Amino acid sequence: GQQELLNPLGVNCLRLLSGRGYRVWGARLISSDPEWKYVSDRRYFNYLEASIDRGTQWAVFEPNGERLWANVRQAIADFLYNEWRSGALLGSTVEEAFFVRCDRSTMTQNDLDNGRLICLIGVAIIKPAEFVIFRIGQKTADARS
Repeated sequence: GQQELLNPLGVNCLRLLSGRGYRVWGARLISSDPEWKYVSDRRYFNYLEASIDRGTQWAVFEPNGERLWANVRQAIADFLYNEWRSGALLGSTVEEAFFVRCDRSTMTQNDLDNGRLICLIGVAIIKPAEFVIFRIGQKTADARS
């Protein structure tokens, strides 16, 4: 009854299961964004974002320039490639599964002058070649106190 009405709206109902007690029935989110319909998608995205942030912390010790950008791009791409190979990212090719940008197109001169490294990352966690896009930023050795 009520579950059929509430579940599509993102409401996870409580159900009384014989011999098992009450259980949360569903794994949906209340969100107007269809990309964030399921709890598992949001959790996986949070994992990717946190992993990339932690995995690029070493940039704080490097000068903010093209060599750093290439190294950061490669580190993130390697991580996402492994996620894709394990089947977590969708797409039959790497290009359909993710992209990583970290270059002059992702940072302003002000960012560079103030030691900010900014990467733009897209991941296909819902449909191949349909990217959820996010930014990761780190301070670099060029950061001014």
